[in-house]
Amino acid sequence: MATWRRDGRLTGGQRLLCAGAAGALSLTVTAPLELATVLAQVGGARGPARGPWAAGLRVWRAEGPRALWKGNAVACLRLFPCSALQLAAYRKFVMLFTDDLGHISQWSSIMAGSLAGMVSTIVMYPTDLIKTRLIVQNLLEPSYRGILHAFSTVYQQEGFLALYRGVSLTVLGALPFSAGSLLVYINLEKLWNGPRDRFSPLQNFANVCLAAAVTQTLSFPFDTVKRKMQAQSPHLPHHGGVDVHFSGAVDCFRQIVKAQGVLALWNGLTANLLKIVPYFGVMFGTFEFCKRICLYQNGYIVSPLSYKLTPGVDQSLKPQELREFKKFFKTGQLKSKKPTL
Repeated sequence: MATWRRDGRLTGGQRLLCAGAAGALSLTVTAPLELATVLAQVGGARGPARGPWAAGLRVWRAEGPRALWKGNAVACLRLFPCSALQLAAYRKFVMLFTDDLGHISQWSSIMAGSLAGMVSTIVMYPTDLIKTRLIVQNLLEPSYRGILHAFSTVYQQEGFLALYRGVSLTVLGALPFSAGSLLVYINLEKLWNGPRDRFSPLQNFANVCLAAAVTQTLSFPFDTVKRKMQAQSPHLPHHGGVDVHFSGAVDCFRQIVKAQGVLALWNGLTANLLKIVPYFGVMFGTFEFCKRICLYQNGYIVSPLSYKLTPGVDQSLKPQELREFKKFFKTGQLKSKKPTL
């Protein structure tokens, strides 16, 4: 499936900055849909009217428009450490799965990506729990005054292990996620009736959206139970707004099916699927725009508004090499202009 290809014309810091800006903006744009998803999963989206728009409208009327972005700040702040951890873990897993000839199968590559995502998610899991707690609370009568207050309050009232409540569902959810990724990948050539290396940018974008839709649908029941476990707390009003009472992950599955039916495990899926296209659209668009700015600053293109290459510049040179070449060339010109006796 399509991923951003590493561009040697950008420094490591520039790549991280581009990815961070793209991720933060895409999260911010789709935050109201994320809020509708979490409320539907937890059980806080009650009312005669169902659906993401009704949930968002209820929150708007009850708590104000700012409430649609509850939890978005911590979601954006966790981007950089989470991405750095995932990249480091992915490299380690790729080295582990690579054979003696330096080859790695596609299944092993998908597994490496899934395991890397799982590692970063487990390490950064407390921030995900805090995001859920901030989403389900009432902004007019908040139990937590901010991110740090939420961390300290959960730790003092419920203990350290409460910050990892539901983390086992992340591990279990990685299995259908990986299976969904492989299912999409092995059928891409049949879907587009052509080889993968000839896919257009639009086809690659469609591949990413399709993979996200399939994998998230398959792993959504695990995510639903995880959200309920994150939100449930005896120290919160109405036990965090959770609509079923349970004693653990297995019991949570059982109580949901018993009280609401099997399909209740997919409550909130509509809002989750609706955010896929705008999420990746904003992400890809922002990344490409930031990339053009960096390429312009590095001297590879003539304008940040297009990809028109700078005449006479070797595009295979890395940024440091290009700077040294320009410095050397400028020094040589200055020497040639000095008068000689």
